[in-house]
Amino acid sequence: MHELIRDITLCILFAWMLGLLAHFSRQPLILAYLIAGFCIGPFGAGWVKSQESISVISELGLIFMLFMIGLEIDLKKIVRAGKVILFAAGGQLLGGCLLGILFFAGIGLSLGGGHFDALYLCIACALSSTVIIVKVLYEKRELDTLPGRITLGVLVLQDIFAILFLAVQPSLANLQVGVILLSIGRVAVLVTAALLVSRYVLPRLFHQIARRPELILLGALAWCFLVAETAEQLSLSREMGALIAGVSLSTFPYALDVTAKVTTLRDFFITLFFVALGMTIPVPGLSVIGLALMIAAFTVVSRLVTTFTPLYLMKQGLRASLLPAINLAQISEFSLVVIQTGVGDNHIAAETANAASFAFVVLAVLSTFVMTRSDEITRWAIGPLKRIGLRDLDYGNGHAEEAGEGGHGEARRIVILGFFRSASALLAEIERQAPVLLEQITVIDFNPNVYQTLLSRGLHVIYGDISSADTLLHAGIGKSEMIILSVPDALLKGASNEKLVRHVRTLNPKALIVATADLLSDVGELYAAGASYVTVTRLSDAHELFTVIEAAQAGLLADKRAELDARLGERREVLP
Repeated sequence: MHELIRDITLCILFAWMLGLLAHFSRQPLILAYLIAGFCIGPFGAGWVKSQESISVISELGLIFMLFMIGLEIDLKKIVRAGKVILFAAGGQLLGGCLLGILFFAGIGLSLGGGHFDALYLCIACALSSTVIIVKVLYEKRELDTLPGRITLGVLVLQDIFAILFLAVQPSLANLQVGVILLSIGRVAVLVTAALLVSRYVLPRLFHQIARRPELILLGALAWCFLVAETAEQLSLSREMGALIAGVSLSTFPYALDVTAKVTTLRDFFITLFFVALGMTIPVPGLSVIGLALMIAAFTVVSRLVTTFTPLYLMKQGLRASLLPAINLAQISEFSLVVIQTGVGDNHIAAETANAASFAFVVLAVLSTFVMTRSDEITRWAIGPLKRIGLRDLDYGNGHAEEAGEGGHGEARRIVILGFFRSASALLAEIERQAPVLLEQITVIDFNPNVYQTLLSRGLHVIYGDISSADTLLHAGIGKSEMIILSVPDALLKGASNEKLVRHVRTLNPKALIVATADLLSDVGELYAAGASYVTVTRLSDAHELFTVIEAAQAGLLADKRAELDARLGERREVLP
């Protein structure tokens, strides 16, 4: 017992020290935890030698990590997922697994006889890292973009796929139809019971203790370990039970509260899991390094092929097809969970598991670097893809020299560069007050959904990247009279309002240019760049909030809300 406490102390201390180094060098924290585990483990300094300690630390971390993954799986969102996400995820998972089996079996890894190295690696390589992707997309403010939503949707469906694999994983050595059905039946019983209790029993209990935060936290933990232990009794795994416990609470009224309160504990135990995983990694030999590099290379290539292809075939355009493929090109922390369950059941060789861990580390570092520069990489890749014959959405609809014809022709009198919520609201307002003006407007944007929706409404739209000077030139904005930049700098990719104003002013010295400023200090710079007028959305927001305060003080807030509801009911916005 005292040895376990000492081992946990060393884990946390070294994870923190190396975590600081990772933070300042902008590397993934998971990488720091793995290195910390290696440093103090049996293959490093040897300060933690007890296999029992390593096993207990790892299992606790795994249970908490899967519980939190389950909490973050929103079943309602999966049900509402559009066909683009469903087909993209289906193509990526099925294609990745098929290619994985062919590749790993082809290089000589076992696929039967009690050893399933090729199968475990193909499953591991089909999953992407939620931790890395969400962190980078959040920092880039791309979670709410179309490629961001596609990426997150695929991640959620990957988690569901992993759950199904974990359901049959214990029976791989005796994989018969009856055994598979029995395993799935046990999972179905556990899921049904968990969902019923979380739907009809837990809400009443949690409602009674809503004012006692410590009891909410304790109740969530009790539920996690109860379902986990029940799963163990049903010949499933505790990890599987923890995942089901989390999923059953994901649509629970107190799910956000539970998630917030468990997050600190989750981070603690996830840290322990990855440190414990690092302890199991020996100094790699050349064969392990070689296999790790092959796993990493296969993951990147297969992800690009299996993610890009279905999105491109669904006419999402080159950019919106490439970005999710780049975002997803790494191995998931969930993959390490799958690999470790296989090691525990003697389904996969230790050398193969070590190679997968090294591949995870390599891709964690590389994908973080690549994702931060994904816009530049995508811009660079689109040209060669077009030259080999892949058509973008601008084919026949804006670039005369690419399409061989004029398509929709050049930009009209008023041009909206970039289309996000402000532009959507502007078009709805024009449609309400001066619909004739719509015939004089051109929208330029590279969101395929926006492009198709505007086309279906009869508006003039050109598909293109507004940060590219060539796009602006070929669109013919040199003849337009008014050019509106409604997208703030925080959401622009590869450009800024100031840069766009300078480009536009060079192409069209006479146009009226309306730009958007994030900061008050940006206003003067935009005017110096050539803007005719600069909007500061915070001023209009402040005015609206002030009228709300006035209405509330006058007892007219209900009337103001009714007025707003009426206005909202009249609008047909492209972006809700």
